[in-house]
Formats: sequence, C-alpha cells, structure tokens
Amino acid sequence: MTGKILCKTGADLVNATDPELVKFIGEIYYGLFRGGKIRQCGLGGRRSKFTIFPHMVKKLNTGLHVMIIMFLCVAIFFSLVSFGFCILNAIKVPYRAINGPAGACLWNFLAGGFVVLAVTSFMAAVKLHHLTERIANFRENVFRFVILEERFEDCFWICVASATAHAVNLLLIAISGIHFPKIKTKTEEVNVTAEDIMY
Repeated sequence: MTGKILCKTGADLVNATDPELVKFIGEIYYGLFRGGKIRQCGLGGRRSKFTIFPHMVKKLNTGLHVMIIMFLCVAIFFSLVSFGFCILNAIKVPYRAINGPAGACLWNFLAGGFVVLAVTSFMAAVKLHHLTERIANFRENVFRFVILEERFEDCFWICVASATAHAVNLLLIAISGIHFPKIKTKTEEVNVTAEDIMY
C-alpha cells in the first residue's frame, strides 16, 4: 500500500489554508512485513521505517494479519502442487483422479481460493480496520495523521492476477474436457477420363 497522509495537528496549529497544506502532506508505504513514512509537519520531511513484527503487533489486528500470511503460504503450496501434477500429466497419461484433469482442477481451485481469501482479508484490514491510519499514527504522541489517499500497489495486483490465472486455468481444463463433434467433410470422387490425361 502507498498513500498520502496529512499532519492534521500541524495544519490546525498554523491554521493552514489550501496552498500551505502541501507542507503538511507526507507519504506512507507498507506491506505485510515492513514499511515506512515521511512525516511532513511543516518543518520538512522526517523519514522513519518500521517492521510489522514485532513493533506493531499490539497496534494491528494481529489475527487477521497472520491469516493473510498463512493464506498466501497455503496458496503458494497448492500452486506448486498443481504445477507438479501438470508436469506429471504432460509426461505421463493421466489416469487417476487426484493427478489427472480432475486433480488439476482441485489444486487450482484450492490455490485460487486461498489467494482470493488473502486478497479479501487484506482489503478488509485496509478498509474496515483502517490499517493505514493505524500505521500512520503508530508511535505518534503529539501529531495526529489523517489519510488523504490510499493505493494498492503492484504486489496486491499480482495476487489478484494470480487468482485470475487460476480461474482461467480452471476454465481451460473444463473446456478441454468437452468432446466436440467431429466435422466430417465430403470427399468427392475423382473421375479421371482419357481426355483429362491428354491435357
């Protein structure tokens, strides 16, 4: 996540108007394990870094945070299992349910499901539990920060793309199992006469 934070306390102290608010807008970025922020409280930028574990465990919803990490680990495991069975199916003829097309569907469904759980849990932590605001105000005794803007960054969208790829893979496996009718073409009998041979 990245975002812009406003030092509300500093802006209120000097009664900052619209052009002066730029001096009080800082930045924040964080992920599942670490992050940092640039505090702008009117005296220039102050950079600080933090780690989620062990610094912020008491400030955050730790159970939800650990669940997100566990969901992603389980999704990676099932993705690797699915990849392994796909390679096995490419080498050998699939004959069992667990490593044939049905097994590939099962592993892809589980991997995609856990990625979807991780993505929705992270979105819930950000939007419902106000994760960015909690992180922005971590260890702040004097100043209070307000979130102006939040953006999901590349890692989040890679997880969304991963879930989409698993869904597309399921769709392709389902389509490959459909037996389409064979198209029969009419073969014309060729009549060769003596006149055709002459020319």
